[in-house]
Amino acid sequence: MIQATLERLLDGEVLNRGEARELLAEMMDGEATPEQSAAILAALRLRGESTDELCGFAELMRERCTPVDVAQGPDLIDTCGTGGDGSGTFNVSTATAFVAAGMGLRVAKHGNRSVSSRCGSADVLEELGVNIGLDSAGMAQCIEQCGIGFLFAPALHPAMKQVAPVRRALGVRSFFNMLGPLTNPAGARQQLIGCWSRKAAWRMASVLAALGDSHAILVASRDGLDEISVCGETDVMVVADGGFNEMTISPEMLGLTRHLPIELRGGDRADNARIIRRLLSGEAGAARDIVLANAAACAVLGGLTKDLRQGVELAAQSIDSGAASARLDQLVELSRGLEVRA
Repeated sequence: MIQATLERLLDGEVLNRGEARELLAEMMDGEATPEQSAAILAALRLRGESTDELCGFAELMRERCTPVDVAQGPDLIDTCGTGGDGSGTFNVSTATAFVAAGMGLRVAKHGNRSVSSRCGSADVLEELGVNIGLDSAGMAQCIEQCGIGFLFAPALHPAMKQVAPVRRALGVRSFFNMLGPLTNPAGARQQLIGCWSRKAAWRMASVLAALGDSHAILVASRDGLDEISVCGETDVMVVADGGFNEMTISPEMLGLTRHLPIELRGGDRADNARIIRRLLSGEAGAARDIVLANAAACAVLGGLTKDLRQGVELAAQSIDSGAASARLDQLVELSRGLEVRA
């Protein structure tokens, strides 16, 4: 089956939803060699994954993940993006998650170690002192007690171990970058999803609309960030009720100053952890402003406001009151006090 499907993909054929599910199941079950898996990832990347293919992949991943059992509700959000923008910024979505938690939202932050960048969300959280090695019960406890928990993808998607070495060896984007935001193990369906391009955001919005169970804001800035940018305009797609609409926002529309991209530059995990600690402590500048912009979208998703500009004000209060920094400290303390998964 694998070889025949690979031949079809190399010929440019598109799989239906059921065929996509079957293909990913075989890859996860170890029926594909590393070389075959690499060829499949490359073929789909070159042709571009269809909505049906991504829906099939996402459905299977959701079924096979280890669930994180937390109460559902409109205040349960995720800031997991696709990654892969190659911009070298610090971990904006991770910092945004703490500001969102400081606003009173519950954040189920799905993420992983770096695949195609210097520092993934797991890397910087570990540097900040968070124990990322919890089991699903520990993750749920963090969400309910601290307002934020880190959902370490390899721990919750055990079948991914078959393809993880291939992803690392390739070191480039693949459809797995898009599956992270589509497969939150806590079932968070209010999502801020940064995408590496407008095309990727449109594709992701189409998939979320087809799956029909999400309220999401997908963003891709015109200066190449997978975030709401404070350096230029950002293309935004809002998914709700099985459809989506598009708009464009600028820093000025949010009441924020426009900055230079170099001001958002990150580094290794230690560098990025320092940036996050400083901005959560109230330091002004580009790092704070980009987090305010993205946390504003979380405020809208979580039902705290309908206006992004007011969302910026709520995000600023989260930082300046010390609430966001307190959420980080609480997560560090609780996660380190819980048992590491076996």
